[in-house]
Amino acid sequence: MFKALVLDQVDKKTTAEVKQLEISDLPDEEVLVDIAYSSLNYKDGMAVTGTGKIVRDFPMVPGIDFAGTVSESASERYQPGDEVILTGWSVGERYWGGYSQKERVKADWLVPMPDGLDARKAMTIGTAGLTAMLCVMTLEEAGVKPDSGKVLVTGAAGGVGSIAVLLLSQLGYQVTAVTGRPDTHEYLRLLGASDFISREEMAAAARPLETQKWAGAVDVVGGDMLARVLAEMDYNGAVAACGLAGDFKLSTTVMPFILRNVSLRGVDSVMCPPERRTVAWERLASELPEEAYSNIGKIISLEEVVSAGADIVAGKVKGRVLVDPNL
Repeated sequence: MFKALVLDQVDKKTTAEVKQLEISDLPDEEVLVDIAYSSLNYKDGMAVTGTGKIVRDFPMVPGIDFAGTVSESASERYQPGDEVILTGWSVGERYWGGYSQKERVKADWLVPMPDGLDARKAMTIGTAGLTAMLCVMTLEEAGVKPDSGKVLVTGAAGGVGSIAVLLLSQLGYQVTAVTGRPDTHEYLRLLGASDFISREEMAAAARPLETQKWAGAVDVVGGDMLARVLAEMDYNGAVAACGLAGDFKLSTTVMPFILRNVSLRGVDSVMCPPERRTVAWERLASELPEEAYSNIGKIISLEEVVSAGADIVAGKVKGRVLVDPNL
């Protein structure tokens, strides 16, 4: 027997309960993993609180990422004892996920643990860390360099934003952080932010073109804030867009694109090809400083996930939250 957080639906409302399960309850997939840690992401918060339609099939074990050790494998690529990471692939949404002591998954969904990381470190950065690194890689590929000018990070106090601030500052970029909480300024300054802009200022309606301010940007918000970011981009600037915490709609014009040669590049970590994932995880392992793992993470039990999920949806969570299913 082992425990897992199980979502169900009663009278069209999502319920969440920590239950005792058996191995036979798990999906029939190739690799059985003993989970050491998962993490709390915005999408997990939506799933456990029933916000939106993240989960459509019940019962469901949520948790869109995890790290642990292979205990059984029908795949030649993984052997018992191998340490692995899983992020994305609709796990925790369509397929049972990481809020469990054990999970059985497809071998294709796993990435070997890179040198320099362990399960706790990997989930301290988790899906948020992978997404942040993919955003940094996207800006680099667009030609945005540390000497190109200032780089903006929206939603900077959240999971993706905080790691993006840290990565960019470690690589030599001058980072301006957007946050709606002044009490997070010192935390973000420790991560490497040099300037701050309020959420309210950046969410204000923008003209088609505003004063040029940013060589690059990582946006997790979407909506009006992304419209303003685009209007404020430098000539040849690039925006890596990876989230919709504010709104999935985008009301803008073509003017930043055709008059300033601005590029808007989407970043997806769910179906990202394994080869690119591997590069991103290896870079995270080599480029994040050791103190990153103490600056960002705190740990909760399965029993605390629902209340923490409500907090993250309400915008009350600072940085990363780990979930230890074995507490």
